[in-house]
Amino acid sequence: MLVVACIKQVPDTTQVRIDPVTGTLIREGVPFIMNPFDTHALEEALRLKDKYGFCVAAITMGPPNSTMTLRKALALGADEAVLLSDRVFGGADTLATSRVLAEAVKKLGEKDEIALVICGKQTIDGDTAQVGPGIATRLRYPQLTLVDQIKSVDVTAKKMVARRKLEGHHEIVEVKLPVVITVVREINKPRYPSVPMRLSSADMPVTTWDNKVMQLDETTIGLKGSPTRVNRIFSPERAKGEIIGDGLKNPEEAAALLANKLVERDIIHL
Repeated sequence: MLVVACIKQVPDTTQVRIDPVTGTLIREGVPFIMNPFDTHALEEALRLKDKYGFCVAAITMGPPNSTMTLRKALALGADEAVLLSDRVFGGADTLATSRVLAEAVKKLGEKDEIALVICGKQTIDGDTAQVGPGIATRLRYPQLTLVDQIKSVDVTAKKMVARRKLEGHHEIVEVKLPVVITVVREINKPRYPSVPMRLSSADMPVTTWDNKVMQLDETTIGLKGSPTRVNRIFSPERAKGEIIGDGLKNPEEAAALLANKLVERDIIHL
């Protein structure tokens, strides 16, 4: 049986710059990384492989340079890597993205029975947490979000028991396979690739599927198939703060100055 780990290559958010004129991301010179939440999704897929003997396929949708992220997945222990890359896939929102990924999972399922599809809770560049549930909806698989522990998998009965991290408590759920789950950071600690695995992954094939292979209706994917658009990206503007008085040495004076400022701005009335 096959576990599919959906991963994404994202810009390193600590080094993102924005063009002040166009309001778009400046990609030149910006390093890319595997989405941090997806590293935990991949790690959980690899742990299931170690424990139950599943095969692991890593898939991503993105530009050709996304092979770098897929090779990292191979170096960590994935058995197969598939890049979904075509200009007609570009500009996709979460709806169009989940359609392409779901169809890719179906295609993988033609060769091996799908047990699980694992996604990170969300990506750090979009933060929508919509793609995982979107894949589940299109595949008509049950879905579990916010999973922080897979307690057991019964391959024979095709059932899994998992724990979900909710606000203030946990929920234990039994679900039938195949299933789509999204995982949180607490689920595991990702492994590091060994030097031999890094070297061997350089020669392992990364399969590329464009739309000639996928044969999807171009009106339902990419920009044409996206009902939502990002019109502008901009850095938040924050006005400089003002230090009023010396609250450490003379707190009474600082409090009086603050009160006067609030009165002047008609925020409070004395």
